[in-house]
Amino acid sequence: MNEINSSDLESPLSATPTSERSLMVLSVIARHGKPITVKQLKDVTKLPQSTLYRHLLPLKKWGLIQEQDNLYAPGPFSVQLAWGFDHTSYLVAHARPEMEKLMMQCGESVGLMVAVNNQVMCLDMVESQHSLRCSFSKGRSQPLLRGASAKALLAHLSTPMADKVIAASLPGQAKEQHLLRDELSKIRAQGYAVSEGEVDMGVWGISAPIFSKSDHMVGVITLMSPAIRAEDRQQELIGLTVKTALVISECLKLY
Repeated sequence: MNEINSSDLESPLSATPTSERSLMVLSVIARHGKPITVKQLKDVTKLPQSTLYRHLLPLKKWGLIQEQDNLYAPGPFSVQLAWGFDHTSYLVAHARPEMEKLMMQCGESVGLMVAVNNQVMCLDMVESQHSLRCSFSKGRSQPLLRGASAKALLAHLSTPMADKVIAASLPGQAKEQHLLRDELSKIRAQGYAVSEGEVDMGVWGISAPIFSKSDHMVGVITLMSPAIRAEDRQQELIGLTVKTALVISECLKLY
């Protein structure tokens, strides 16, 4: 999982209400990918050290984080949360069988992605059986801006939510914001997003949205492949991924 820095968050101190700052600190620790120091937490959250310790104490008390040698990491209660999510997630339960079928058809890694607090988060992953495969993993997150997953999610958010993400991600860059909105409009029209090398060099991806009974976008299915292996079969991979997303959407609409 990639380490994060302050540029991955939307001006944390000014944008995050006081009542939510403990959750912001917990989110930073969870997404860091390895134990994090207080100095690193300060750099990312922009919180004063005294305020930071005030938020760390109850998180540690409840087992949401743990401390060892002045390093902070997710705590034992996180295991219960993860277990509960894996066993009760409606979306994961319906998506997983179709993701496995898609991986077997294409031989490439398939992920289930959602938008959470201006981030793309991987809820589930079915890994390719090839020795050369993409390294995206369950639980990994990245800014909701670049790559097929991010753009497919962003294209299907409500206009106010999408505008807020775009403004925060590209502050003061009117031309870039306009170009991104045009790209998102095309993605909505064609029903999928494609990217190459936008997040990880040499990786090609196709993402298609999943909709609930109310036609609300709940996530995207993303197929990831080394670009060299996808080069001669992109249309096939696009078609199969879009079909998989439609099948999952139909399953969700039955319940």
